[in-house]
Amino acid sequence: MDRMIYTALTAMNAAMDRQRAIASNLSNAHTTGFRSETFSVNTLTLRGPSLETRAMAQGSVRGANLAAGRAVPTGRDLDLALRGDALIALQAADGSEVYSRRGDLAIGAAGVLENGDGRPVMGAAGPITVPLGAQVTVAEDGRVMAADPATPDQPAEEIARIRLVSPAGSRIVKNLDGFFEVVGGGVLPVDETARADIGSLEESNVDTAQTLVEMIEAQRSFEQRSKLFSTVSELDQAGSRLMSLRG
Repeated sequence: MDRMIYTALTAMNAAMDRQRAIASNLSNAHTTGFRSETFSVNTLTLRGPSLETRAMAQGSVRGANLAAGRAVPTGRDLDLALRGDALIALQAADGSEVYSRRGDLAIGAAGVLENGDGRPVMGAAGPITVPLGAQVTVAEDGRVMAADPATPDQPAEEIARIRLVSPAGSRIVKNLDGFFEVVGGGVLPVDETARADIGSLEESNVDTAQTLVEMIEAQRSFEQRSKLFSTVSELDQAGSRLMSLRG
């Protein structure tokens, strides 16, 4: 009976992990540029000299759905919705380079250009810093322009260019902080053809209705596996009764 119990337990753990992934997607249904996580369950067969009578379940997040979300106009000069598969390069807390589709940019207190997650936006020479008090705009190719409000007759000057990168041909994964990173380290190459719609933001690509259905299915799957424990108990009691009759 222990074989059935441990098999059912691994299936329950996989079902719980699936519910966590679905709950994360559902909670980020309105997060700008969010990419829904995909989940899968693998069968792990225990091999040995005896018969292969047990197959454990192992579930984990395997990747992300990279389909584009809907672009919504905002009218802000620092909002951008990327076209195609391009990503924005950001600086992670440990100084490494990570990537996101979230384009709600703002200027921090120190003059650093940041996205909505509070991560510095990367340029060719590192995090982009803009002159304090300058009127900052972003062009569709990622160029950051700054104009002096004191001299409105002077054209804006380019001070940096956002690293818009291409994930094509590279293996990227979504880390625990929700950002994409290159498997094994490294950085993605700049995509010179990448363009963005200025004054718009890309919504999350989570399908709320479908995600709710998946949550219900995951809950039912967990309940079905939990019933196996009752079945094991009944079989154990039946076996004990048979043994007592034989005695």
